[in-house]
Amino acid sequence: MAAQATLLKSVRTNSTYSALYFFSPSALSPPMPEQFHIVPETQHNALIAAAYQHRGFLADEAHEGARFCAEASRHGIRTHNGIKALHLDHLFGSGSKGCVPGAQIEVKPSKFEAAKIWNANKKLGQSTAYRAMDEAMRLADKYGVGTVSVDNAFHYLWGGGYVMDAAKKGYIAYTNCTAALAEVVPFGGKFPTLGTNPHSWGFPTTDAVGYPIVIDWATSVVAMGRVQQLKREGKALPPLAAVDKEGNPTTDPNLATSLLPFGAHKGYGLSLINEIAGGFIGGSLPTIRNRWDKTDGDKGTCVFFFQVIHPDAINGGAFAKGRNQMQNVKAVIADVLGHGNDKAMLPGQLEANWAKHTAAAGGLLFSTAEVEAFNELATEAKQPLWQIDTFKTVTI
Repeated sequence: MAAQATLLKSVRTNSTYSALYFFSPSALSPPMPEQFHIVPETQHNALIAAAYQHRGFLADEAHEGARFCAEASRHGIRTHNGIKALHLDHLFGSGSKGCVPGAQIEVKPSKFEAAKIWNANKKLGQSTAYRAMDEAMRLADKYGVGTVSVDNAFHYLWGGGYVMDAAKKGYIAYTNCTAALAEVVPFGGKFPTLGTNPHSWGFPTTDAVGYPIVIDWATSVVAMGRVQQLKREGKALPPLAAVDKEGNPTTDPNLATSLLPFGAHKGYGLSLINEIAGGFIGGSLPTIRNRWDKTDGDKGTCVFFFQVIHPDAINGGAFAKGRNQMQNVKAVIADVLGHGNDKAMLPGQLEANWAKHTAAAGGLLFSTAEVEAFNELATEAKQPLWQIDTFKTVTI
């Protein structure tokens, strides 16, 4: 219990702060101020698109990849920004066998009009995900609900970005995926057989609270992108988040080889959902996913699942005190945050706050270490280096 209590301390995720687990608001303490360089979004997107095209991706794929990376950075998702996206592509995507530039999505037969089945043929994950969510929204407009199940996919990175986009357009959206690698040790086990396997929900609550509520989490204590970020920044992992090659807990990101599920058996169960749902779609053994030297004729690709619900499709109409649907949602949220819960946060609030910082700064925000990492990508893609002294800075 003493070791788990350490997890109550807040940890930096989005360059603001987020509590992994906490029993009381006093466990939530703000981070130290940090300086960021303000990079024009057009300059960022040009580099990301050029990097993807240098690796053989088509212009539309490169644009979608850059769009995604900008959205992640705009909302403070430093673990899944352009650095992570292109690093993942190098390790497991076009640099390996997990992603095929220019691949085309194949629509498979389905006997259900509101449920589509796609074979992504290893297309870039962000391109596939944007298109799948668009299709699910189209289906929801027609049928009230729409689902898109995607086999043979390459990891789409930050699931929260896709459901947030749908929620801003007025839909209730959900997605999950099987992560690129089995990096998580199941509860009670000792060998990593699960992905970090995220779940992402988005709710159209902008009229109620000013931004969409986005509940987005990896089922491990931290994502591997977080480990990589902390390694770049020379910072420690939270306790009981990762283990070394001997299976011993470590806070050193340089020694971390596998991750642990959050909430013990609860996080394990949520991660297992993705693997089982993926198994129904077409995904194969998690321990060989993206390990192409071990597939031996088996499948090593990820799977995605998307679901969109039109709010009208679940509107029971019998709201108390004459409230309409959105007024009722607003009242429910106000009750949750009332009764002295003034220090409680809503999921998506940190991202919304960071988007305000980004808008106020007039550009995307990156640390010195991140700018240096982007320049490595620029060198690879034969693009001009970012001159760090030309960027304005802001301390947050």
